[in-house]
Amino acid sequence: MAILTARRFQRLALLTVVALVFYILLDQADYVAIPMVPKTGQYVQSTYDWARRRMKYPFDESKLTKLPEGIPQELPRIQYDFSQDETSESHIKTQKERQEAVKQAAKKSWNAYRKYAWGRDELLPEKLTGKDTFAGWGATLVDSLDTLWIMGLKDEYKEAVQKTATINWDKTTSSHCSLFETTIRYLGGLLSAYDLNGDQVLLDKAVELGDMLYAGFDTPNHMPANSFNFREAKAGSLRPSMGESSAAAGTLSLEFTRLAQLTGDPKYFNAISGVTRALEKTQDDTNLPGMWPVFIDVSRNEPENPISAKGSSFSLGASADSAYEYFSKMYVLLGGLDPTYKKLHMKSMATARNHLLFRPMLPDLYPATPPDVLLSGNVYANGQDIIDLQPQVQHLGCFAGGMFALGGKLFHEPAHVKIGEQLARGCAWAYEAFPSGIMPEVSEIIPCPAPSSAPSSKDEEEEEFPRCKWDDATYKDANTAPGRYPKPFRAVQDPSYLLRPEAIESIFIAYRITGKKDLLDIAWRMFTAVQKATETNEAYTAISDVNVAPGEEQADAHGRGGTRSRTKNSMESFWIAETLKYYYLIFSEPDLISLDDYVFNTEAHPLKIPKPGKGAEGKEGLDTEKEA
Repeated sequence: MAILTARRFQRLALLTVVALVFYILLDQADYVAIPMVPKTGQYVQSTYDWARRRMKYPFDESKLTKLPEGIPQELPRIQYDFSQDETSESHIKTQKERQEAVKQAAKKSWNAYRKYAWGRDELLPEKLTGKDTFAGWGATLVDSLDTLWIMGLKDEYKEAVQKTATINWDKTTSSHCSLFETTIRYLGGLLSAYDLNGDQVLLDKAVELGDMLYAGFDTPNHMPANSFNFREAKAGSLRPSMGESSAAAGTLSLEFTRLAQLTGDPKYFNAISGVTRALEKTQDDTNLPGMWPVFIDVSRNEPENPISAKGSSFSLGASADSAYEYFSKMYVLLGGLDPTYKKLHMKSMATARNHLLFRPMLPDLYPATPPDVLLSGNVYANGQDIIDLQPQVQHLGCFAGGMFALGGKLFHEPAHVKIGEQLARGCAWAYEAFPSGIMPEVSEIIPCPAPSSAPSSKDEEEEEFPRCKWDDATYKDANTAPGRYPKPFRAVQDPSYLLRPEAIESIFIAYRITGKKDLLDIAWRMFTAVQKATETNEAYTAISDVNVAPGEEQADAHGRGGTRSRTKNSMESFWIAETLKYYYLIFSEPDLISLDDYVFNTEAHPLKIPKPGKGAEGKEGLDTEKEA
């Protein structure tokens, strides 16, 4: 009896200590760790509950910005009315064959990822192993979910969802992640797949992740800290950067807004609204009014003015691109109920139109009329007397065609629709200019002289970017190595192709908006060129030099002949998530992921547009067996 009493005493003492420790942790710590136990179905909850973490810099609950109230507006029709066109059986057969070819490329890529890199962020397509570049949660896995569903790869989709359901956001291969990349790839991928299929487990995982990313706004001025260190985030010690890319700061709104719509929790929308207000306040107070410099200071401890935008470099390319892309798309996702996003879009596009866009000086190589194309460059502006166009063309900037065209339809600006098509065709022209049939990552081109003045009315947009004749003397004077690159390219700073989607993205949007069938043939030539140049035995890989045709000898860094590898042994998650999705959709029936029903985030994840009478969720789902 004495021994039994001692054991009971020991157990009681132990339980008391455990309870006391748990109480202290619950009372004093900023978070609570929870066990890995199934919740519903295949769902496995992460071991860290970010939702219960206490914010160090909480938002004022009385001043939360909530989703706009009211019935979503009936927005203008975006897509061309394809029903008015007569389509031959041979045309339909051709597009189905093209679509199937893209689907097979996606299956090959996915199967290689599934076999050699399952659960890793990306596949190394030559070494046939996995690599973690985005915290190790499986970027390709989550990024590909909606592509698998859209293409009707249901078995692959089901298996991917089962794997996704077990992701533990507290188990990482890195000490930090990018708030921007994690939002567009992971959160966007989860929300899109949920919008398409309605799998609750995906929304559950999206909420877990959204609560984690929400901690990125737990800063003294509530601006997002893109460098998301997990330990610092838990402690509330993240800080926004003095030199943050405008894209990283401005490209969180679609995903956080959609999460707020689906959950009814206003905190997500409130967080990104602070960034929107700060951008709105500074839009006219930069060295190039209407646009923001590529890098901005988001660290100012002034609640009413948390952003300083005094840089001198402006672009629609790297580190700036998607900040502009999201303005018109936010207007759509909010059902036209917030005019702020229309104003942000229209002002920025007017500035880009006046200063960043240019017509290239085309060589005398065309039997008929030269192609009607535009490109987007960079601008240096000192805020006083210098606004200098730098005709550097970036593959990343090729999204701009789709942005202009979409905004033009949405806001009744037909000149912008035309500009969007010209920009889309400009990047397609750049593809065909190079021996591989693919444009380089970064290049420089000879522009036509800028017009002396802007057109005086909308009826004069034909004259806005006047054509110019080829001038061989100008080409030779501007080119350090004439003949090394196709005319009129005078330099190639980065000759690689990274399996990027931006060019086909704009061709896809231009086709869906204008209905011009020659864009289908352009897209097919682009796809076959990419496939020929990048396909490996089991997958696809980025390549190092588009100025070399497939099968030709690769020159070394000094232009000498050699055997340097053309491939970069990289297949980023956007290859399946974006590039192949856009190629697949352009050859699909136009009502598959209609631009009037879905808005794409910058990682090509379609989010459902709320419609009048359907509430904020706008839920219907997508039957790919019927629509594919």
